[in-house]
Amino acid sequence: MSVTDRSRVHDGWRLREQRPRRGGRRLTALVCAGLFFLGPTIASSAGLQSAPFENRPLAAFGDPRQGWGWLAGLPAWAADHLPMRDRAVHTVDALSRGVFGEPAPLSGSPSRPGPNGPVAPAAAPPDGPRLPVSAYPAVIEGRDGWLYLGADVSGACAPSRSLDDTLDSLRRLRRAVESSGRRFVLVVAPDKTTMVPEHLPAQYLGRDCASRARSEFWRRLSAETGAIDLRPALADVARRKGSPVYYPADTHWSQEGGLAMTYALADRIEPGITRTWQVGPAGYTPWSDDISPLIGRSGQRMIPTYSLAPDGRQDRTRPIASDFRAPLRLTAEPAAGTVGQPVRMIADSFTQFASRYLTAVFTDITVVHPETAAATPRPSGDLLAGGDVIVLEIAERNLLSGTSPILLQPVITQISSELALHPLH
Repeated sequence: MSVTDRSRVHDGWRLREQRPRRGGRRLTALVCAGLFFLGPTIASSAGLQSAPFENRPLAAFGDPRQGWGWLAGLPAWAADHLPMRDRAVHTVDALSRGVFGEPAPLSGSPSRPGPNGPVAPAAAPPDGPRLPVSAYPAVIEGRDGWLYLGADVSGACAPSRSLDDTLDSLRRLRRAVESSGRRFVLVVAPDKTTMVPEHLPAQYLGRDCASRARSEFWRRLSAETGAIDLRPALADVARRKGSPVYYPADTHWSQEGGLAMTYALADRIEPGITRTWQVGPAGYTPWSDDISPLIGRSGQRMIPTYSLAPDGRQDRTRPIASDFRAPLRLTAEPAAGTVGQPVRMIADSFTQFASRYLTAVFTDITVVHPETAAATPRPSGDLLAGGDVIVLEIAERNLLSGTSPILLQPVITQISSELALHPLH
């Protein structure tokens, strides 16, 4: 071997020695990744299960036949199904409050809809350029222990579509229903930030832009879509009971809110039908707050329920447990004060607080969640065709943000086609 060849060999050895040895790091990373993705499976086999504690279902495992789309969803599934995740959130938040005197900056994946992200500080910088949804807090801690869902603000400040587009979609859906010979009733469940703003902190990120967006939304909603404006009815109920119809640590309205919506729907469909109705207290039912667990707090409470006698004598309510992901049909014998027309309703979680009253008043009503209706527009359109009246209940935040799938043009087109195949004469 020549001197030159020996020099090249020695240079090669030196180059190999100078390269960082990543084998150990790679192995550690692979082990950690394996534990992260296999952890839920191992925990499940040991009898440990993860329970949802946010205002959304746990991410599904998905279908491997989806290819890369399935792989992209694996991190969300693994994160959601890690055992004792709720306890970890509680521990981190408790440590942060105990050591630093402030809530923990808990954050989640900004790619998934739902309440995840950092907790709002007591004070925030003034509104500036438009920020992405992921920059906003998931929970806004207000005064007197009140908590607000950050999506009320982020969706208003960083909507995925313009208000013009959202209102146009609602008008298109109305035309699709009415052109088939059916009646269309739209009711919007106001956000807690709209109905109980007095407990919001003095400063928080998005305060000004959310306020402007809400004002324009409510100014235009009824005039341009014919929607029922429940704000006056809810304010009247709150005035009479001496407290808000929303709970401090939940984003939804109370049973009183669900009852107010039932009154409004029945009177819109058959004006004056509620004159004989009698309402009274009917005990309490357990409910889990959906905001407090996001910052590691317990969220169990007992909430009051009510009886409803449409004829003024017989209570016809009954407990209903459904999130409407699978269509729920409720039927009852006709009686005085009840709505006899078949009703089909697309509704979100706010209607869970009205279920026991809807079954007391409507003799034939089927309720389906907007996400189910959008995911299966053809069978959902066929389901809707079974009604003389079609009701859409939707939360304010889902319209302000433009994120409700029921607003998508392909969904509206497919539902319209199915209704047109079954015109009501």
